Amino acid sequence: MPLERIAVTGGNGKIGEAILAEFAEHGYETVNIARGKRREDVSDEFRSTDLLDAGETYGSIARSDADAVVHMGTIPGPTNHPGFRTYESNVMSAYHVLEAGHELGLESVVLPSSINAMGAAYQGAPTDVRYLPVDEDHPLTPRDPYATSKHTMEVTADGFGRLPDAPTISSLRYPWVATDDELREEFAEADRSLAGLEDAWHHTTRDVVFSYLHIDDAASIARLAAEGEFDGHETFWAVATDTSADVSSERLAEEYFPDASIESPLEGHETLISVDKAEERLGWTPERSWREL
Repeated sequence: MPLERIAVTGGNGKIGEAILAEFAEHGYETVNIARGKRREDVSDEFRSTDLLDAGETYGSIARSDADAVVHMGTIPGPTNHPGFRTYESNVMSAYHVLEAGHELGLESVVLPSSINAMGAAYQGAPTDVRYLPVDEDHPLTPRDPYATSKHTMEVTADGFGRLPDAPTISSLRYPWVATDDELREEFAEADRSLAGLEDAWHHTTRDVVFSYLHIDDAASIARLAAEGEFDGHETFWAVATDTSADVSSERLAEEYFPDASIESPLEGHETLISVDKAEERLGWTPERSWREL
């Protein structure tokens, strides 16, 4: 059945608002389901909702009359909350959205996973990279509350995906998602050579396998995932097709991942995380690069 109306949880946030705009630009009616007051002027409807309350979540999605839901109403990082709050918010809100999506017979549910599902950025220990390019089959070794919550969200989605008449469920493994201005400041106007990377923000270097994503591409893959038609749950890497470094990908692998096996040639500045699955299953190819700025 063609989708007509999309609910986006967390539509007040940076990525959530961009996703609302993406759907609106493609002719969809949109509903923003978020805590507190409305802070965007894109959606056709707003429903203030505590996503940690199962009843409120179910009721708001039911009243939205949506055909699909994109769940972005999670805590974006663990630094401003106790670990258990981060874990609870991410895992339980995802459970409530998945349960509502299944019981209401929605066509699809899209979840915001993260590169942290493989154990990046916050856990102290170096990100465990076994081979390059990393793909969806790469082992996951999360440790901290944020990373384990993202992994648990994916495992929970696996379970819902096995149920009879399950919606199409996609988990999008986002890295740092940035605007033009953010990419210009962090990359285009910064030293991204090997020497410069030593002092760069860890969310843009080895911890995240030198990945990033422009906000427009983050929104487009969410739309294509909602439109996707496959059975059960699938994970997709959602990263730019190039790295965040001004050095060849082959050199990055040699310098930062000497123990990783190279599964296919690394050419130019191409990403160290494969987006082949998203291209093949969703028809998504990221179009924006910091090198254009």
